[in-house]
Amino acid sequence: MSVIAVVGLATMGMNLARNLARNGFGVSVYNRTTSRVDDFMKQYGSEGAFTPAHTPEELVSQLEKPRRILIMVKAGPPVDDTIEHLAPYLEAGDILIDGGNSYFLDTVRRGKALEARGFRFIGTGVSGGEEGALNGPSIMPGGARDAYQQVEPMLTRISAHVDGEPCCTYIGPGGAGHYVKMVHNGIEYADIQLIAEAYDLLSHALELGAEDLSRIFAEWNKGDLESYLIQITSEVLAKRDRATGRPLVDVILDEAAQKGTGKWASQSALDLGIPVTAITEAVFARFLSALKADRQVASRTLAGADGAMRAPAPGSLVDDVRSALYASKMVAYAQGFEQMQAASNEYGWDLKLGAIARIWRGGCIIRARFLNRITDAYAESPGLKNLLLAPYFRDAMASAQDAWRRVLSVAVDRGIPVPAFSSSLAYYDAYRRERLPANLVQGLRDYFGAHTYKRIDREGSFHTRWSQDGEEVPVR
Repeated sequence: MSVIAVVGLATMGMNLARNLARNGFGVSVYNRTTSRVDDFMKQYGSEGAFTPAHTPEELVSQLEKPRRILIMVKAGPPVDDTIEHLAPYLEAGDILIDGGNSYFLDTVRRGKALEARGFRFIGTGVSGGEEGALNGPSIMPGGARDAYQQVEPMLTRISAHVDGEPCCTYIGPGGAGHYVKMVHNGIEYADIQLIAEAYDLLSHALELGAEDLSRIFAEWNKGDLESYLIQITSEVLAKRDRATGRPLVDVILDEAAQKGTGKWASQSALDLGIPVTAITEAVFARFLSALKADRQVASRTLAGADGAMRAPAPGSLVDDVRSALYASKMVAYAQGFEQMQAASNEYGWDLKLGAIARIWRGGCIIRARFLNRITDAYAESPGLKNLLLAPYFRDAMASAQDAWRRVLSVAVDRGIPVPAFSSSLAYYDAYRRERLPANLVQGLRDYFGAHTYKRIDREGSFHTRWSQDGEEVPVR
């Protein structure tokens, strides 16, 4: 008998099944297109204790009770379809695990519906891509804790490990696991956009080619910026196109695609009232990149910087961009963690932010040396309101800010768009201001819409009859 089933044998499902088998677990495999089951067994059947299934009834009959089924299909209706495909053959207490990138409110809905039918449901974020799924991802399970306890030995075993600790922990009830994965992906969007802006700025301001930039990113990966994304940036920039002999990055079309998780993170942040400006700018940058035809017309129509500004010293600009990248990265993470805390408060999840940072240190796409700093910050101050207030981040931002401002000056002078860099600095400057111009915003809102305002010198709400007699009146 198998201890777990994997349903859905695309790249992630296939590699998670192989990971489970390599770690000694008996795995039943099933795909609604059954030829994929046969192909999988031919290619990987010798790697472990796999049992093929060609019908849901056959699959369920192969599993130990309570049955544990990991669903790895495309987010959205396919998840609901797969659940309904399997449900007639399941019994009370059986456990369904959705390991795809599902929207967290869909996970909440599914969990309630399945619980009403006697089943248990775990919405699980899985990060690491193809390689991580096979060799050890970061795993973010949420849902019923008793259900998680039934699968914990398997999930912790197949996850990445850092310093002997598994990159897997129980996140919280309901949709908490998928929510944390959503924010993870939002931070990933911001991180990638910041890296792209650093590449673009150095490429155009200093006229550096991909080979030179590859060496710069490789050097950065030896310091505080050490991370999976910085590492693979160096590798992507070093790759040559076999057909043309040019750097491959130079022949890739400049249209960035997305699957929606970054957009979901921004939408949720708007609902919660949390300013995740770095993530949102990264999402907008992808939208703007998709307007390729429009940009081609605009490039021949709209005026820009004339390029006559004094060229910066190459070494100093490279160092400045490194500092700006690190500072902006700190802002993106601070915003993401603030968003998770707000969601935890809103939905009653009791998220452990330090534990989340700890399981992101290995396996996942945003794994980085930087995450140790975040783990330490929450260990020292569990109630920390914003990462930027922790001593390490406070001091690092202070050290980086002059370089950060110089980088933006160079970018503006040369007409090089750096939306994530600039919005991150704007957030930092706004967050550290005791008084913002929102007082004028409230005055204007009160003038045209009688929305009221509060005063700095006494309690209560007030409205001024601006266009009438000019009198201020208290509002109950």
